[in-house]
Amino acid sequence: MKGILFAFFAGAFLTLQGVANARISYDIGTWQAATLTQLTGFVAALFVLLASRRANWQALRQVKPLYRFGGAFAAVIIFGNVFAIQQIGVTLTISTLLIAQLGLTFLIDSKGWFGVKKQQVTWPHMVGIGLMIAGVVILKA
Repeated sequence: MKGILFAFFAGAFLTLQGVANARISYDIGTWQAATLTQLTGFVAALFVLLASRRANWQALRQVKPLYRFGGAFAAVIIFGNVFAIQQIGVTLTISTLLIAQLGLTFLIDSKGWFGVKKQQVTWPHMVGIGLMIAGVVILKA
C-alpha cells in the first residue's frame, strides 16, 4: 500500500511539475525552465539527503558509469513535457506519457533489461495498454 501511495503522489507531482514548467517556459524559455527545474530539484534532493544523514558517497564508485547519468534524462523529460503541454494540453500529454512509460516498462520487464528480473507479459497487460491507447484516441477526438 505504501508503494501505491508514493506512486500516486509521484504521478501527481509529475503533472504539477509539467504544468508549472510549461508556465515558466512561456516567460523564460523551455530549456531555461528545464534548467531551473533541474537546479531546484538538485537543491531539494541534496537538502533531504544531508538532513537524513544517510549520505554514502563511497557507494557512488559501485554504480555503473552509464547509470550515473540517469538524471540527465530529466532534461529530455522536462523539455518534452513542456513542449507537449504547450502543443496538446495537459491531459493528452500525461495520457500519452503514461502509455509510453508502460510500453517501455513492459519491454524492460519482458527482456530483463538493466538487470531487472524478467516478468511475463500476458494478454491482460496487452489489453490494458490497448484500452489506454483507445482512451487517448477518444480524448483527442
